[in-house]
Amino acid sequence: MNGYDIAPEVSVVVPMYNEEESIADTVHQLRDTLNQLTDDWEIVLVNDGSTDRTYEVAAEVAHEIPEVRIVSYKPNGGRGKALRTGLAHARGKIIVTIEADLSWGTAVIARLVNELRRHPDVDLVIASPHHPEGKLEDVPWKRALISRLGNRIVGAVMPGRFHTVSGMTRAYRRHVVESLELESNGKEIHIEILTKAIALGYRVTEIPAVLSGRKKGNSKFKFRATAIPHLLFCLFEKPVLLFGAIGLLCIAVGGMIGLYLTWQRIAYGIWHPDRPLMTILLLLVLAGTQILCFGFIGTQIVGLRRELYKVQRGYLRIQHQLSALTSAPSPPDIAGREREELAPAEKASGEASASARPPKLWQP
Repeated sequence: MNGYDIAPEVSVVVPMYNEEESIADTVHQLRDTLNQLTDDWEIVLVNDGSTDRTYEVAAEVAHEIPEVRIVSYKPNGGRGKALRTGLAHARGKIIVTIEADLSWGTAVIARLVNELRRHPDVDLVIASPHHPEGKLEDVPWKRALISRLGNRIVGAVMPGRFHTVSGMTRAYRRHVVESLELESNGKEIHIEILTKAIALGYRVTEIPAVLSGRKKGNSKFKFRATAIPHLLFCLFEKPVLLFGAIGLLCIAVGGMIGLYLTWQRIAYGIWHPDRPLMTILLLLVLAGTQILCFGFIGTQIVGLRRELYKVQRGYLRIQHQLSALTSAPSPPDIAGREREELAPAEKASGEASASARPPKLWQP
């Protein structure tokens, strides 16, 4: 394994929350897969405020495998925060993000990395179970249906027409990660990353994958916490969908009232400009027109936001260049900064082992 001053070829980021039952097996499977893929790799485990023994189990595995590093914090901040933290600490030229329960398997890692190796012009690869050649196995039908419909709806408003836009299992070139200013704390971070990457002109592609149901531990899927942010994203990304639908509905209802009044005038000679229907007609047409204008203005704002992403990318590049010039890249000095929950004997053991190899367990 390279020293801390040399970036490994592949980093695998694994956010984890209450994964004590599966994390040890996950790390061992990842190690076996990565050893076949490259001699130069690391695993970054992000303990997202777990309330069970996830940290302790991960620490034991990290002590056994030098290539494993842990970032831990409290309280639980959500998948978005865990993923942002892991991406910030990953040092690899290629960064793979994957579920802690390995519901996508480990073989997908090699396929993601090899896709980037074979295609130098590709910047981001998405593992897609909703691809025509992908599939879902042993996934509860309700979750499968929600996932398929959600990805189809959100994908429809996103350039590129991707089959899967909300999955974590992806591979990034390092410059993509360094170009993104990420903000989300929830599962909507996957859509945020993809949206900003596309806006910045990075080439994104999909490969078919198999998503299996969880074998150990409890599922973290929550419909409300997942669906609402995704629907809000659709409105933010394509505001004309909401404003356009409401505006056109108002104009259509106003038009129907207008036709009704015209029919009464022609058929029966009835014409009363001061009747309530005439007032409703005018209000609906005027309101619909204004709402449509709001939709067009929102579309212009979305375009300006994408230009802002490019400005942020330029700023981040300058920031990284200045950091490279002023200091050598190295992890924080965290010798002796184990969690308070560890017993004194474990703390002493950790401090003693710090002199044997570079420390790799820290809290941000």
